[in-house]
Amino acid sequence: MDRRHRDDSADNGGDANGQREKRPRPAPRAISAAEIAEEFAHHDSSVARINNGSFGSCPASVLAAQRSWQLQFLRQPDEFYFNRLQPGLFHSRALVKEIINAADVDEVALVDNATTAAAIVLQHASWAFAEGAFRKGDAVVMLHYAYGAVKKSIHAYVARAGGHVIEVPLPFPVSSNEEIVREFRKTLELGKANGRRVRLAVIDHVTSMPSVVIPVKELTRICREEGVDQVFVDAAHAIGSVEVDVQDIGADFYTSNLHKWFFCPPSVAFLYTNKSSASSCLHHPVVSHEYGNGLPLESGWIGTRDYSSQLVVPSVMEFIGRFEGGIEGIRKRNHEKVVEMGKMLAEAWGTFLGSPPEMCCSMIMVGLPGCLRVSSEKDAMKLRSFLREKFKVEVPIYYQPPKDGEVLEKDGNNCVTGYVRISHTVYNAEGDYHRLRDAVHNLVADGYNCDMLSSK
Repeated sequence: MDRRHRDDSADNGGDANGQREKRPRPAPRAISAAEIAEEFAHHDSSVARINNGSFGSCPASVLAAQRSWQLQFLRQPDEFYFNRLQPGLFHSRALVKEIINAADVDEVALVDNATTAAAIVLQHASWAFAEGAFRKGDAVVMLHYAYGAVKKSIHAYVARAGGHVIEVPLPFPVSSNEEIVREFRKTLELGKANGRRVRLAVIDHVTSMPSVVIPVKELTRICREEGVDQVFVDAAHAIGSVEVDVQDIGADFYTSNLHKWFFCPPSVAFLYTNKSSASSCLHHPVVSHEYGNGLPLESGWIGTRDYSSQLVVPSVMEFIGRFEGGIEGIRKRNHEKVVEMGKMLAEAWGTFLGSPPEMCCSMIMVGLPGCLRVSSEKDAMKLRSFLREKFKVEVPIYYQPPKDGEVLEKDGNNCVTGYVRISHTVYNAEGDYHRLRDAVHNLVADGYNCDMLSSK
């Protein structure tokens, strides 16, 4: 372990593995509804904000802690950089290490977001192709549901270096994990055709659009059985939304944003790298003074920038500790409430959920009435903008093309091709979802459809 890590842990009141001395503290008083409202009073109260999944939410107490860190830097930058930054980052990494059950704090690096983490892993894969460790034409497998920026990164880094990219064609709506496992196995077989090897599998833990919880532990196990070299789990939505146990999942690399469901300010994520994997070969794409000293240090000193969002993890833990059951309690209540609200909307609109409740987390997909005629991704964006501007409802909309045999009629009953992705977190109230329900009812009653909406 780098000497600076040992010094940092000592300065920070912890041991060399990130364990802090435990001191008894009085149990915090449970947070009240009024206090929750005050913590999020900076939100636009005129908007029904049911899209926490995109950008997350940061409470006022954590924003105040962030401001304190920013002022410490501005007051005396040299003293901050040389004496406070690394101990503070080490403390945050040590807390993340405990939350995700990593074996060692050096397996955890803090980066800007999951997209940055993907770039780090995919850069490593591209070097392996370029330098001959991987053969040209060997495969990289990713889910069809993969986040758009990650898909583009895979092509930018891996395909250009000679990798053969294959997508797993996952179904939606989806009814069981078995459907996902079956398609994944078939794609791995395709990846191994003609003597190829599958060098990397990129698997989402919680897909973004459409939102589905993927059985990552089982898919990782299948990868090991089928000889896949490395597994990277893109879990941008995971921490604070589903249970994360990186040792149990068993992937080589795992990333999740801390600003989506874990109440950090934008933007901060962690990248976990299993020490038995090629962790020493990973490097931050921005090369700075700590290059070669391990990814955690490389990521913790990439020039003059605002590190405050990475330093407030202790303050986030204090905020979470005010809720019954901590993060597990928040996660459970969010799941139960988003399922309840999803079922309410589906019943009101005469549609259905995009997946069973057990395949959802703090987000759920709900079919929109087919008469709205969502017939393209452009239509989905037009309808989303209209709901925002006309009804003050913020919710993402997903377009799913008609399946074989389904027809998108101009009149009468239509197949469902549009889905809302609703989120639930601590600041949401039932009235937010009632406003969405009523807005859609109004559009249907007035005969609106996407053909009638102007594009901007």
